[in-house]
Amino acid sequence: MKHIEEINQGWAFVKNCANVPAEIPSEAVPVDLPHTWNALDGQDGGSDYWCGPCCYMKKICRPEGKNVYVEVEAASSCGKIVINGVEKELHKGGYSAFRADITADLKDGENLLAIWVDNSPRTDVYPQTADFTFYGGLYRGVKLITADDSRFDLDYFGGKGLMFSSDVKEDGAAVISLDAYITNPQENQSVEFVIRDAQGKPVADAVRPAAKAVHAEIRLENPHLWQGVEDPYLYEVQALLMVHNEPIDEVCGNLGIRTYYVDPAKGFFLNGRLTPLRGVSRHQDRLGVGNALTRAQHEEDVALIREVGANTVRLAHYQHNQYFYDACDRAGLVVWAEIPFISVMSEDPAAHENCRSQMTELIVQNYNHPSICFWGLSNEITIAGKRPGMTENHQDLNKLVKELDPTRLTTMAAVSMLPMSSDLNQITDVVSYNHYFGWYMGKLEDNEKWFDNFHAQYPDRAIGISEYGAEGIISFHSDEPKCKDYTEEYQAVYHEHMLRMIEDRPWLWATHLWNMFDFGCDSRDEGDVKGRNNKGLMTIDRKVRKDSFYLYKAYWSDEKFVHLCSRRYAQRVGDETTVKVYSNLPKVTLTVNGRVFAEQEGSRVFVFEHVPMGEGFTFIGAKAGEYSDSMTLEKVAQANPAYTYVDPDEDDSEGAKNWFELSGSQEDEVTELIVNEGCFSVYDKIGDIIASKDAGDALVQFVSMNIGMKLKRSMLGMMKHMTVLELAKKAGQMIGKNGESNEEGNMKLLIRLNEVFNKIKK
Repeated sequence: MKHIEEINQGWAFVKNCANVPAEIPSEAVPVDLPHTWNALDGQDGGSDYWCGPCCYMKKICRPEGKNVYVEVEAASSCGKIVINGVEKELHKGGYSAFRADITADLKDGENLLAIWVDNSPRTDVYPQTADFTFYGGLYRGVKLITADDSRFDLDYFGGKGLMFSSDVKEDGAAVISLDAYITNPQENQSVEFVIRDAQGKPVADAVRPAAKAVHAEIRLENPHLWQGVEDPYLYEVQALLMVHNEPIDEVCGNLGIRTYYVDPAKGFFLNGRLTPLRGVSRHQDRLGVGNALTRAQHEEDVALIREVGANTVRLAHYQHNQYFYDACDRAGLVVWAEIPFISVMSEDPAAHENCRSQMTELIVQNYNHPSICFWGLSNEITIAGKRPGMTENHQDLNKLVKELDPTRLTTMAAVSMLPMSSDLNQITDVVSYNHYFGWYMGKLEDNEKWFDNFHAQYPDRAIGISEYGAEGIISFHSDEPKCKDYTEEYQAVYHEHMLRMIEDRPWLWATHLWNMFDFGCDSRDEGDVKGRNNKGLMTIDRKVRKDSFYLYKAYWSDEKFVHLCSRRYAQRVGDETTVKVYSNLPKVTLTVNGRVFAEQEGSRVFVFEHVPMGEGFTFIGAKAGEYSDSMTLEKVAQANPAYTYVDPDEDDSEGAKNWFELSGSQEDEVTELIVNEGCFSVYDKIGDIIASKDAGDALVQFVSMNIGMKLKRSMLGMMKHMTVLELAKKAGQMIGKNGESNEEGNMKLLIRLNEVFNKIKK
């Protein structure tokens, strides 16, 4: 029988080694897996986390068994398996599993296993650029697998050699389609498929002769359906490779029997029942540990997503841990799974092959998970403009997905500026948009205007929201919250609006808020918090539920509760204050210093005005049915300045020079890119430009003007190693609002920016 052993303990870590050492160096640091070398510097800001080649080394004894494989669950972003100095496998892509057969190069006694990992930027590997940290390391785990000569296939894109799906017929029976792939099958061998119910009892089986590809079908009468979070019932499929009466290999997987479809006019249907998909997106990192999460931490994330009441999760922007998909199966969460084809499309032709490879791995390794209903092709890929070949690449990816898995739907997340009429919106089965009206640009009301417009113009295209959100930093507070003040209160106001908007539009096939948890992005500097995106409903350490968490719980969860908002706004000025309460119960009673102040009947959001504040401390209580909450407020003479975020960029911009007040004649006189010695130009790196106040102001003004949304310097820091000219070339155009290619117009824009740079001394 196949034997699988986790070998996560006792590794030697060697940082910054271009080549695999012949022996474990004396300076190697002992580490256990999972491990990332960017756990700290990938979250502290500055866009300077260390990237480069590192090596993990471990001495192993030859295990018993005829064939020995090393399985690496993930190595970011490129990994190489080396045994006794012999390179066995080079893998490109930081989020999927890969294996190497090391049998031929093992020797008796000790063997030196090395896994070389490199997270340096490469033109042929995605992601190229994105708004999150690309943590380097062996951040999941490593296994040794021993197997017989005849075995379920271990050599095809990290799969297990078993793939299955279900189809519910009109009479209610389910037909389970099973495919097994055998290495070195023999005439005296057979494959036995067994389906077990949730109690482990066999309910159906089929036996087929062993072959390289084995297909079987099993009919289940009156199956128990996988009904999402309401009833995530799972069967188990067990496949046994048999020699006479003896199993010599085995592989298992979760089976959830379900059907689903998306109606553009009504939304998502699961097993024939309208099931609006309302949920969150999730990144796989935590404070101080980066993306090297334990299984317990993955389980906690699923539990928190379920606590808020979500029934779907978008696993952004890459393949997540296999363990997490298993947990989603058990929790009943409908999953959108995607590859890191994001932000910028590489000019390197090999990059598209990497897209195809990562997509194939995503599907092959996760085909059996009933939770996955959607394969995502890309995310905001036109954020820097639409490049030649982008449509064709998406069409090719969509075709690949349909060849590998015709049972699921495809989707993509479009950036806000992508025109509704774009041909990219016609490729996938369904489409979603990332919109931040009311945060980065526009007004909150622009959300409903945009989606209503799309739905009216394209009634046969299913449209959803793949991202929306606002930063909420729990130390900032205001009685009059407004956009970009980073207060916990504005984040709540933003989401109150969005939830009303979404509830009034059930035809939105899915909505995924950005994000369930704050996450690491070393290039960011937002609201005095460096190295982090703060749009989560919870803090990055999972210790604090922001007020918005409870708002969503009031809308989505059946778990009864009452929650007093703005409890961290503990010091307030004035004789009266306003108290907001979130609850999924119909009536809330507010008490002040133990006495009933007022009662309200309502739905989800309860606002109590003119709540008296006495001298010193005031004790506020809220009660809804059997549930209660309390907080303490303190009346102070002057507002606490720590509650107010002072934006240094905003202060600078008020008195900043407008670098683009150029006359038409000046603009028309310049027809080429000129370098003025001692001054900036488009040939300079973005990192050097944003380090200069004036040049950085000019670049921010320029980009903000041309994409229609205000950006901060830190967001441009994601591309600090690129020159402005390189960015323009990668975009295939100079960042334009309409996303259409206009080479002559784009060059004029670039010349105009360069002319401004030529006036700013370094």
